[in-house]
Amino acid sequence: MAKKQTGEKLIASNKKAFHDYFILEKYEAGISLLGTEVKAIREGRLNLKDSYAMIRSGEAFLLNCHISPYSHGNRENHEPTRTRKLLLHQGEIRKLIGKTQEKGLTLVPLRVYLKRGKVKVELGVARGKKLIDKRETERRKEADREARSAMKSRR
Repeated sequence: MAKKQTGEKLIASNKKAFHDYFILEKYEAGISLLGTEVKAIREGRLNLKDSYAMIRSGEAFLLNCHISPYSHGNRENHEPTRTRKLLLHQGEIRKLIGKTQEKGLTLVPLRVYLKRGKVKVELGVARGKKLIDKRETERRKEADREARSAMKSRR
């Protein structure tokens, strides 16, 4: 992936989250990692497919995020799907507690990126889409794609 102008380097994106959920709000969080996890992430060995975030006892955690073992790691390598603590301000955690207690809202990691050398996670407060909503989104994307290709062929 190409670098953005903000100095961010995208490591992984959760495209399935945008397909399955309406994203209402976004938050940026740091993540507490071990050394071999950071090195594996820099190699791009991260999968957000089935991961989600949860708030327990006033702290935010990232669950089911798969970070493959570091290729040059030794027997002290990390466990791939361990629970990792997310670093958020207390005010943000209080807001998220209120949001996630609403019926149908959940916390989903949208992307992981490097920002000034630090690994960051973008969390989304999301509401699940129904099958009709997913089909409508696909129709809209297809119509936009056709319109763009028609405009391109006209030139």
